Amino acid sequence: MTVRIAAISAEPLDIAAHLDAVEDPTAGAVTTFVGRVRDHDPDAATAVVALEYTSHPDAEATLRRIAEEAAGETGAIVAVSHRIGRLEVGDLAVVIAVASPHRAEAFAVCRDVIETIKHDLPVWKRQVESDGTTAWKGIGG
Repeated sequence: MTVRIAAISAEPLDIAAHLDAVEDPTAGAVTTFVGRVRDHDPDAATAVVALEYTSHPDAEATLRRIAEEAAGETGAIVAVSHRIGRLEVGDLAVVIAVASPHRAEAFAVCRDVIETIKHDLPVWKRQVESDGTTAWKGIGG
């Protein structure tokens, strides 16, 4: 199975669970990407204190498609999750683990998954600043 986890979750994300999911004797390389909530944004006038993520009902199916297409015929195994709900600074928003026979494919698939998530996954975020200002960020934001 190429995609072992493709989840939209309101629960905190577990990096170890993603690494365990891609464990395979054929894999000589494992790469990860962890997207965390940071305390600043170029468009924010004050410090960012939280992000509030919402998703379309089809987001999980879209996430699975993104992972499957990125893996393609590379032999890579993917585990990917995106968090929804209110996340505080430091919380994990996205976790991706990719295992493959060789490092080049693992890096390429991991990068493709996150870049495609940023543009195609129907998940939106509301950025909350320390002064109470909020701003919605859409697909590709």
